[in-house]
Amino acid sequence: MLLLVLALVSLIVGPIPIRLASVVQWLIGGDGVSLTSTEQAILWELRLPRIVTACFVGGSLGISGVGFQALFRNPLADPYVIGASSGAALGVTLALVTGFQVSVMGLGGTALAALLGSILAVIVVFAIGSVGRDGSSLSLLLAGVALSSMINALVSLMMYLHEEKVVVILAWLMGSLADNDWNVVFATAIASFAGFSILFSLSRALDAFSLGDVASQSLGLDLVRFRILMVTGSSLATAAAVAAAGIIGFIGLIAPHIARALVGPRHRFLIPMSAVVGATLLLIADGLARTIVAPAELPVGIVTAILGCPFFLFLLKTRAKVGGLAS
Repeated sequence: MLLLVLALVSLIVGPIPIRLASVVQWLIGGDGVSLTSTEQAILWELRLPRIVTACFVGGSLGISGVGFQALFRNPLADPYVIGASSGAALGVTLALVTGFQVSVMGLGGTALAALLGSILAVIVVFAIGSVGRDGSSLSLLLAGVALSSMINALVSLMMYLHEEKVVVILAWLMGSLADNDWNVVFATAIASFAGFSILFSLSRALDAFSLGDVASQSLGLDLVRFRILMVTGSSLATAAAVAAAGIIGFIGLIAPHIARALVGPRHRFLIPMSAVVGATLLLIADGLARTIVAPAELPVGIVTAILGCPFFLFLLKTRAKVGGLAS
């Protein structure tokens, strides 16, 4: 219900405010008799695609947060811990520097480069982290941290060598939901649903995996196959989000914790609730980004960082009090 209310508020709030009654009439009847043609164009071509995109992006980050926290058995993990965001950043940087122009299923050159960069980075991390007996979660985590550091250095190098592109690159890296159309909504929806389907199908396996490697193996869980599917589903959801909106941090960290407090730890309920909470949080952040310095607009990634950092520090302190981060 809160998500629907926020979506409705987002439709009426903006540089050009629109009456609530007119928006409701437009949504119900579709004719929008009391709306001008300009207002109808604003709603259909600008605000509604943006709101739907925000819901898919926030939901994708929420479910991928659940996936990575479960995979690493660490509540401080988020969708970018395995290198997905760094890979997307490198892909976008290369696309902007080389002038890469292509369109596939509504995704432009930068969005497609982000998607491919994110997925390739995760593949590399998984290939490196899986070397050994079973490709433990710790190995994946360390591989992700190492690869992210190297990729971030390459992004900085590209920005240094191409100073004329720095502003454009930074604008994308800070995250934004502006300029998304229905083609982007469609492409994001497909990737988001695919990631959600994979993770939700693993709900029972996730419950078993939370008991530990030995216990989960005794229950018949194939850890290697499970981790491959987990990384695939979580990374696909993350890639969908970063391709549509750029780098938006902390949603994947915060949403699972709020959802866990609402419905408990069973993943059958936790995954859908994390999607709803993630969508709600991003709608709130996007609303603030559009109104704080109106008529100008802040990158939504800045807002989520400002709101998410205190939560992360609080969680870090709480974890330290109850026995350390490795507990």
